[in-house]
Amino acid sequence: MDGSVSTLAPIFAAAFATRNTWDAFLVGLAASLGAGISMAFAEALSDDGSLTGRGQPVFRGSVTGLMTAVGGIGHTLPFLIPDFHIAFTVAMAVVACELAIISYVRHRYMDTPLLSSAFQVIVGGVLVFAVGIVIGSS
Repeated sequence: MDGSVSTLAPIFAAAFATRNTWDAFLVGLAASLGAGISMAFAEALSDDGSLTGRGQPVFRGSVTGLMTAVGGIGHTLPFLIPDFHIAFTVAMAVVACELAIISYVRHRYMDTPLLSSAFQVIVGGVLVFAVGIVIGSS
């Protein structure tokens, strides 16, 4: 959740500040790849696998980084659509789907009650999304 959701603010701030979908796409691409690299290193360097039993650092870091970048790129791709309003609408739908998927994964694989997981993920996602829009609109 951390990496994918954290890319929402810069993408939507750029989109609302410029009203230019290409600029928003470039910011989103940079934020997504940057978050992926950051999450990969953070996860790989967090322990050698013996502390948590979660496997080899390079594998964990690679998977975490890749999925973070993919998540960010998911809500960046709609900004390839030239019309700002259509791109924004599609991006909102993608974000809603991503938040639902993240909620389900947390419920399924982290034994978090579904309503609790949905509340945590959706509230966090909406807050980050709103920060991007407010800052980009100012």
